[in-house]
Amino acid sequence: MQRAIGVIDSGVGGLTVAYELMRQLPKEKLIYIGDTKRCPYGPRSEQEVRAFTWEMVSFLLEKNIKLLVIACNTATAFTLKELQDKLDIPVLGVIQPGARAAIKWTKNNQVGVIGTEGTIRSNAYKDALESINPAITVDSLACPMFVPMVEQGIMFGEKAESVVKEALKPLKNNKIMDTLILGCTHYPLIKNTIQKEMGANITIISSSEETARETSALLSMHHLLANGNKKPTHEFYTTGELKIFSKISETIFKKSNFKRVRIEKAMI
Repeated sequence: MQRAIGVIDSGVGGLTVAYELMRQLPKEKLIYIGDTKRCPYGPRSEQEVRAFTWEMVSFLLEKNIKLLVIACNTATAFTLKELQDKLDIPVLGVIQPGARAAIKWTKNNQVGVIGTEGTIRSNAYKDALESINPAITVDSLACPMFVPMVEQGIMFGEKAESVVKEALKPLKNNKIMDTLILGCTHYPLIKNTIQKEMGANITIISSSEETARETSALLSMHHLLANGNKKPTHEFYTTGELKIFSKISETIFKKSNFKRVRIEKAMI
């Protein structure tokens, strides 16, 4: 039986990572779980995020996954090293891939980062960027309204534009920034609205695309790439209501096939 790549997220945002994995690695089977019942993770304490993340990981380990992708910036910030140390499979987060891409694209070392309160509070992107290039200047901004908006299915139109405009006001004052990292996997779902607000001269970095590229490299390095030509059957799970999850998945995949699961007692 083909072993799968496990993908975890606080909600629906990680579906943007799943989409890129499916596009770039069409032979690989995915098992995805989104903790929509307890989303968003951004305002929660580190202890809560760690506990919830381990519950999702435990669920996936029972399915014998071969690699874990933490498709949540807040969970990556608080649990990546711990998971890498404790699990006997490769573990990849979304922060380092996004930081490396931003370093590649910025022309003046002026990089902005938007994310949840937890991700911004952790300084994970700032630390990652400065570890690669100490000369980088990072302007970070928490956008706590974005995840609830996306989880409600509001991704286009006047309301989305109004929320984005108000949230990004502080960054608009930075006239020299040339690159902006979407430091939350929900944000690519409103990327066009963010781009419109920030202007065409700003390069927008989606960690979803970069994470899929690094997943491919990691699988190859560990000799874990799937072989054969059989089309994989993916599995998608949510801890919350199926309605919104299905609606957003249809926006991304043009189809929906999800199951609701309970994971609260799956702690290890």
